[in-house]
Amino acid sequence: LSIWASCTICTWVMAMAQPTILLTNNKKANVRWTVFGREQLKLYFIMGSQDMGGDLQAALNVLEQALKDGITLFQWREKGAGSLVGQAAEYEQFARDCLALCRQYGVPFLVNDDVALALKLDAEGVHIGQDDGDVAATRARIAHKILGVSAHSVEEVHSAAAAGADYVGLGPIYATVSKADANTPTGLVWLEEARAAFPSLPIVAIGGINLERAPAVFAAGADGIAVISAICRQPSFVAEFQQLAL
Repeated sequence: LSIWASCTICTWVMAMAQPTILLTNNKKANVRWTVFGREQLKLYFIMGSQDMGGDLQAALNVLEQALKDGITLFQWREKGAGSLVGQAAEYEQFARDCLALCRQYGVPFLVNDDVALALKLDAEGVHIGQDDGDVAATRARIAHKILGVSAHSVEEVHSAAAAGADYVGLGPIYATVSKADANTPTGLVWLEEARAAFPSLPIVAIGGINLERAPAVFAAGADGIAVISAICRQPSFVAEFQQLAL
């Protein structure tokens, strides 16, 4: 094959592989290509100011320490009692401050639910729940950005994947104190069933996962764990997680 033909074929193959490819501005690397893969789910931190009692500086400090210690993905989830919802200027500025830290450390920044804000900030992606909007419509709206979807049944996982989700979040695996409206804990059985039914789909588990439970969650088929209070209440969690070598 000619060099031109070889390059054409390679370009076509890369396009058909369908990973989410993003151009991310990074203060250290200046410009960096980030290809989303299941490895980015390994240690997924979710936080909003409400998880730190409304102390914005404390929240930023916890996020920066988590980024330094090695979280692989961050979701900005500003909602619920004690959040900045309804305070437009503060709400957006806090998101921008968190985004700036994630860009500094080269970690993708996702916005929970608020697609308009994610597009305004040019965030790396969005995570939505079953009640936060149509998955296919969200995929069309955000184009090739990362799209995560919470799912609680095989049918919901199938629908999310078919509509273009890059990954699904399953849980709560264990009882959690981070979300007042959390569903009943599923345990590891549901995670095992989902992995068996969808062997190639990236899956992150959430809900009550601590350092002691993490190995079993990975063994059950999760590509990663998503945590809120584990890091907010124990900033050393990330460094200790790294020592588990999962």
